[in-house]
Amino acid sequence: MYKVTLNAVVGSTNIAINELHFDSRKIAAKDVFVAIIGFKYNGHDYIDTAIQQGAIAIICEKIPDNIIDNVAYVEVDNSHKALAIMASNYYEVPSGNLKLIGITGTNGKTTVATLLYQLFKKAGFKVGLISTVKIFVDDKEYVATLTTPDSLLVNKYLTEMNTESVEFCFMEVSSHGIHQNRTEGLQFSGGVFTNLTHDHLDYHHSFAQYRDVKKSFFDKLPKSAFALINIDDKNGLIMMQNTASRKYTYALKSYADYRAQILENQLNGLLLKINDNEVWSKLIGNFNAYNLLAIYGTADLLGLEKDEILRLMSELDSVTGRFQYLISNEITAIIDYAHTPDALKNVLETINSIRTKNEELITVVGCGGDRDKTKRPKMANIASVLSTKVIFTSDNPRTESPEAIIAEMEVGVEPQNYKKTISIVDRKQAIKTACQLAQPSDIILIAGKGHETYQERNGKRTDFNDYKIVEEFLKQLQK
Repeated sequence: MYKVTLNAVVGSTNIAINELHFDSRKIAAKDVFVAIIGFKYNGHDYIDTAIQQGAIAIICEKIPDNIIDNVAYVEVDNSHKALAIMASNYYEVPSGNLKLIGITGTNGKTTVATLLYQLFKKAGFKVGLISTVKIFVDDKEYVATLTTPDSLLVNKYLTEMNTESVEFCFMEVSSHGIHQNRTEGLQFSGGVFTNLTHDHLDYHHSFAQYRDVKKSFFDKLPKSAFALINIDDKNGLIMMQNTASRKYTYALKSYADYRAQILENQLNGLLLKINDNEVWSKLIGNFNAYNLLAIYGTADLLGLEKDEILRLMSELDSVTGRFQYLISNEITAIIDYAHTPDALKNVLETINSIRTKNEELITVVGCGGDRDKTKRPKMANIASVLSTKVIFTSDNPRTESPEAIIAEMEVGVEPQNYKKTISIVDRKQAIKTACQLAQPSDIILIAGKGHETYQERNGKRTDFNDYKIVEEFLKQLQK
């Protein structure tokens, strides 16, 4: 049961309303305005504007001093939570009419959610996907802007899925989304925990807080749901501590309900043994072995036949910007979203486990602005230790100086690795330089932006696609 504490009510709530909004610019006659306190803006500052535009009910955490006649004011303890519960009820609880599976963790969320979408589509089901990269209502695609969209948008997509008779929906659940109660009011049939590593400490302030926010998602799962947990991650046991759901585990190193062994790990794929059955996958690396195991376990818990799951897993393609690679002029370029120390380490270790060591591994990497600064030197250190050459460059600087971000990265480079590194602020020039440095058989890793098709600086986004840019420069080398 989802509840919000009502602290006070001013005016009559016996009124017919039109739509529900938390953006005052969208308010029209007879709408409800929910004043939420955001990371940058406080909705309470826009209550008067909302009323001027026609709002007849205000949901807020503090009733304003200026009370307008014929407007209902409801003071709640948490307007984020109120918005989410109201959104679910407004759309008649659409999450209850399909099997909604939430995937959370630091790394792997997009891959697991997207490949589950692919697998269930191949199995003949109508499927939904809510992810960082794409949102699908069966075959219809929408542009994704946040890992976990706002609660109104989530319920709107789920309602459309109901209309299209979608049976399963796979949804990335971010720590921001959980903390801001965007998932409140949703009825999940299952939850998957991938892993927990260093990320988002600019928002959560401590790793413990970050971990506990993730844990709260599993705490709220009902008895009817399942929790599928990566038990090789030391935080896996914590995720399961207080959940009422049915508990299942997966692992490569530990005893678990779903276990896998890597038999072959090559640049063209993985051969895995999952619970005594072998399966070949086009995906690459240890981290993808975990992702595939999560996919197998989820599909099994949702009732697919084991043999069919294995067959369909062998057909799955890699996700855009997740260890996506191309080969041109005998040079291999890999584009990956790795933007945390652990993710970058996983990708580089995977490449090093596959390559012969006779070729160069050239890494192009940056760190995003207005985000966790503590990971910058760590990522630079990892890149310089595990690569033969490193080019530090811009990611999405946002409102920060890209030169300052790179300087903070360079602090993490140990003296013996200084000669391996150069810094080029312009990302396009950095990628071009990597291509010029590379010889046949060499490997270039371009990390950090993955699927993104833009670069953000000072509030402006300009077109920028790592894959297309490296493809263009490698083709020029052939001429």
